Amino acid sequence: MSKVPATVITGFLGAGKTTLVRHLMENNQGKRIALIVNEFGDKGVDGELLASCGISGCAEDSIIELANGCLCCTVADEFLPTIQSLLERASPPDHILIETSGLALPKPLVKAFHWPEIRSKVTVDGVIAVVDAAAVADGRFADSPEAMAQPDHDNPLEEVFEDQLACADLVLLNKTDLLHPDTVAQVHQQVAQDLRAGIKVVRTSKSAIDPRVVLGLSAAAEDDLAARPSHHDAEDGHDHDDFTSFAIALPAITDVEALEDRILDAIATHDILRLKGFLAVEGKAARAVVQAVGTRLERWFDRPWKSDEVRTGHLVVIGRTGLDRSAIEAMIRK
Repeated sequence: MSKVPATVITGFLGAGKTTLVRHLMENNQGKRIALIVNEFGDKGVDGELLASCGISGCAEDSIIELANGCLCCTVADEFLPTIQSLLERASPPDHILIETSGLALPKPLVKAFHWPEIRSKVTVDGVIAVVDAAAVADGRFADSPEAMAQPDHDNPLEEVFEDQLACADLVLLNKTDLLHPDTVAQVHQQVAQDLRAGIKVVRTSKSAIDPRVVLGLSAAAEDDLAARPSHHDAEDGHDHDDFTSFAIALPAITDVEALEDRILDAIATHDILRLKGFLAVEGKAARAVVQAVGTRLERWFDRPWKSDEVRTGHLVVIGRTGLDRSAIEAMIRK
């Protein structure tokens, strides 16, 4: 019996992973695709966005959301039972997509495919790393000279980013439409020099790519772990103490533009890494989506409110440990 291929989609916060997943589901070429979505924090957004996208391949029974922060930390408790339940379905999937949280390390997850319960039934077809080209150009993962001079210096953002690249079988350099072509070329070169030999970098905008480029790599990544170095190889495990997440509940909003200004002020003041969620807007029958990466913010209406839904909103805030939750909530809610 041939193994079911699984594709691990990794990438830092806001790189475009969910957009890629939606694109792959929308262009599924008749395949039954199951999706496992993992988010950092207890309040999920990405899985709900996909479940409500209106695409035939995004039926709710095809999407499993694990909002525990890091699949690689809960392999035995959550990930393996989830994979087993998918394989035991009357009509098992032809392909499994696994969207990790933006702070997850892919290598421990790939290692899980060696577990006896699944190793004969499923294989890692490939690890796809989605990179926010604009964030790299802005120096989001780079160290300042002052920081590097510190004797106890470490950069958890850089470590996560480098681990994601080191495990990749293909890199999508995304959001290139936000940059000048010369800057794109510089970022491409910067990313490529940190990759294993032979790993390709494909430039994308809005994560749009032919699914045949991403799916069907036949990498069997679980058999090639030694070639995928990690900053945490010498450790028994890892934690995410460097990062924190919380949700802010919001009533229906009357002035969305003013709220956006407050959100951007809070992001700039407190160096928030990622903010996303839903809004209820007075006088609007549809739910609004808010997505922010750094000070880049997008908003759109994704679907009508359901008749049995309470029309309130919530925003998920993700950043370095030490975020002043009270101050951030006060800025956004005032």
